[in-house]
Amino acid sequence: MLRVVHVVDHPLVQHKLTIMRSKETDCAKFRQLLKEISLLLCYEVTRDVQLEEVEIETPLTKTKAKLLEGKKLVFVPILRAGTGILEGMLELVPAARVGHIGLYRDPKTLQTVEYYFNLPHDVSDRDVIVVDPMLATGNSAIAAISRIKQKSPKSLKFVNLIACPEGIQNFHAVHPDVPIYTAAIDERLNEHGYILPGLGDAGDRIFGTK
Repeated sequence: MLRVVHVVDHPLVQHKLTIMRSKETDCAKFRQLLKEISLLLCYEVTRDVQLEEVEIETPLTKTKAKLLEGKKLVFVPILRAGTGILEGMLELVPAARVGHIGLYRDPKTLQTVEYYFNLPHDVSDRDVIVVDPMLATGNSAIAAISRIKQKSPKSLKFVNLIACPEGIQNFHAVHPDVPIYTAAIDERLNEHGYILPGLGDAGDRIFGTK
């Protein structure tokens, strides 16, 4: 089985991530940095998107050039924090479709509960990229991917900002065929299921709710 993890260690990604980690970074700056990193992550996760050759006419002559092949991508943020990554990705690929899956983590069991699910009707013809800032226990990502697989997408990838060894192991135990793209793999989870050193609760920092 594949069990592939891509760490996007570009200097700009790492620089921006360090600023995001700081507790002194306010929510406006946090959101802006997340959008910028999302653009860079999107470049990497779309590196192998298929192209087709078409004929066009420039102001000087006719030529053959390349466009994205077939139907465009689908970005699926895991609500609510995943929407923070969505904005940057849509800026880079504005023609992409968008689905949503709403999940929350039960604070006692750390298990996920689904409360919303909506995908484009033709998702079976499209490449799906699921996004969420943190891969902590992995439960939310596992549940989201499992639910989306029921719709038989053309392909699936998972993008996040920070992962940890426990989350990666749990995720690939269930979905070894789905590659992970992340900006960092941190040390471990604490007893409350948060990544250390991490950056705190991504949703709260994006929306200023704590």
